[in-house]
Amino acid sequence: LATLVVNKLRGTLQCAAVKAPGFGDRRKAMLEDIAILTGGRAIFEDLGINLESIDLKDLGQAKKITIDKDNTTIIEGAGANSAITGRIQQLKNEIDITTSDYDREKLEERLAKLAGGVAQINVGAATEAEMKEKKALVEDAMHACRAAVEEGILPGGGVAPLRTLAALEKLAKKLKGDQKTGVDIVRRALLSPIKQIAENAGLDGSIVCQKVMENEDKNFGYNALTGEYGDMIKMGVLVPCKVERVALQNAASIAALLLTTDAAVVEIKEEKKKGPGGPGGHGHGPY
Repeated sequence: LATLVVNKLRGTLQCAAVKAPGFGDRRKAMLEDIAILTGGRAIFEDLGINLESIDLKDLGQAKKITIDKDNTTIIEGAGANSAITGRIQQLKNEIDITTSDYDREKLEERLAKLAGGVAQINVGAATEAEMKEKKALVEDAMHACRAAVEEGILPGGGVAPLRTLAALEKLAKKLKGDQKTGVDIVRRALLSPIKQIAENAGLDGSIVCQKVMENEDKNFGYNALTGEYGDMIKMGVLVPCKVERVALQNAASIAALLLTTDAAVVEIKEEKKKGPGGPGGHGHGPY
C-alpha cells in the first residue's frame, strides 16, 4: 500500500486502493473471482508471487470501474468467457456438495456476482434540470428494487398498512387504558396513507377505505393513477416491504421520542403589519 501511495504521489502509476472483500481464505477466493472476471492474475505472496515479478499482462482490464466508500463495481470485465463459465460451474459444484448453510450462502453470493452481471443505465434529457429529475427517479427506482429483493413486495397505494388493521383490532381487545389508546393512534396512522392518496385524487378517503376493506382480496385497492379499483399487484402498483416496515418503525421512534419531551421550542411567525395607506385621490369633476 505504501508503494502504491508513493507512486500515486509521484505520478508514476495512477491507481486506487480499495478494501478487498471477505476474510481469510474466502477473501483469496473472491479475489481470484475478480481476476478471472477481468482477465488478470490474483497475486498472493504466500503463493510465491511478488509485485516485482509481475508484468502488464498480469493486470486485468474492464471498461469501467466505479469506486465509492463502501463498494467497487466492475463493468464489462475483459475476462475470457470460457474461464468465467468454468468458474461459475465450479461454484455450482461447491454449492451442491457443501453441508454448511453459511458456506452455501457465501458461495451463492459469489455465484451471483459472477453470473448476475452489472447493468448500466444512461439517463439523458433536453435540459440539466430535467436530467437531474430523471436521475433522481432512476435512483429511487433502483433503491426500491434493492429493497424489494431483500424483503419482498406488498400491494401499494396504502393497501398494505390498511390490511394490518385486523391484527391491531385483535390486540386492542386484550388491552386497556393508555395501551389501548396507543393502538388507536397507530390505527389512525395506518389509515392515513390510503386516505391521503384518495384525497389527492379528489375522492373521499373514508369511502375509499371502506370499499377496499369490504373486499376480501388482500391485494384489492384503488389505483389513483387510472382511477380504478382492482388487484394492485396485477396493476403494477407495488411497494417494497422494507419501505413500509422502515417507515412505520421510524414514525414510532419519533413518536416515542416526542412522548419523552417536556417542552418544545418553536418559531411563531409574526404577522406583518400593513403599512399606512397612501393619500386619497382628489376628484376634478365639474362643479
